[in-house]
Amino acid sequence: MRALVINSWLKAPSDLKVEDIPVPTAKDSELLVRVDSAGVNFFDILMITGKYQLKPPFPFTPGAEFSGTVVKASSDKRFKVGDRVFGSNVTGAYAEYIAVPSIYCFPIPRNLSFEQAAGIFITYPTSYAGLVLRAKVQRGDWVLVHAAAGGVGIAAVQIAKALGARVIAATGSKDKFDVCRQQGADHCVSYNDSDWTGQVLKLTGGKGADVVYDPVGKVNESLKCVAWNGRIVVVGFAAGTIEKVATNRILLKNVAVTGINWNGYVHNEPEKILEAWNALFKLVEDGLLRPVVFQPIFHGLDQVKDALKAVARRETYGKAVVKVSESPTSKL
Repeated sequence: MRALVINSWLKAPSDLKVEDIPVPTAKDSELLVRVDSAGVNFFDILMITGKYQLKPPFPFTPGAEFSGTVVKASSDKRFKVGDRVFGSNVTGAYAEYIAVPSIYCFPIPRNLSFEQAAGIFITYPTSYAGLVLRAKVQRGDWVLVHAAAGGVGIAAVQIAKALGARVIAATGSKDKFDVCRQQGADHCVSYNDSDWTGQVLKLTGGKGADVVYDPVGKVNESLKCVAWNGRIVVVGFAAGTIEKVATNRILLKNVAVTGINWNGYVHNEPEKILEAWNALFKLVEDGLLRPVVFQPIFHGLDQVKDALKAVARRETYGKAVVKVSESPTSKL
């Protein structure tokens, strides 16, 4: 089969190369999936350049999110050959086939395409857990979402609206305001404006945001426009800097600052995983969540490098997706 293969740490995505390697052999607990589409993540760049916290042994195939069709079922009776599935694995998605533990897979909801399903395994449960399990968003809350046009950002906008909140979408570029409004944002601000915190205060009638969802690293600035008893959810540090927060400002407004580590639920609260997914599937079924796929879709493994470059340059919105192959070169 054709796959991207990392034999040594790369300098940049432009160094990625496609190779012919054997189709992986699935263990009894694994599904063998013919990959239709793969979700593109910024951490893929860190992975291939040796800057990610996890460093797989060489050689390995990068790519963590996928959707496709089961070609060999496991002992897990939830799945059979021919099922449409989506899932995630530490590596392996940028290939025509992937062997993955069945516990990391779910059936694709009938109203989602392969392309939509390819990029939801990480973004949507992260945003759901951040807003519901950590921030406990209530109907009528003002929710400020940073990086609102990105993968977890758009998911957070949609979920907050589904919960009945009023959403302020914050982006680094005003060019992405239309995308955010199309996904339900009530208002948009650019955090590159010097007075963006003042804009948030004005939009909320001077009260401030009840909840701040922050994948960027803007806790300190957001403390200027968070409400009394506000909740700030730390999701990540896309700006590249881990902040040192002035805790006296947390005290003055009775603010709760909390983090969300979705992967941590696997070991610490595994019962919450199915709870979150069941809630998300219900919202998808009701038409309240519609994963947003960046256009144009990237076609072929040779275009993974272009997709990663676009993500690195912050040119994308929603989820960038690579259509791996309509007809894999390897037949089973």
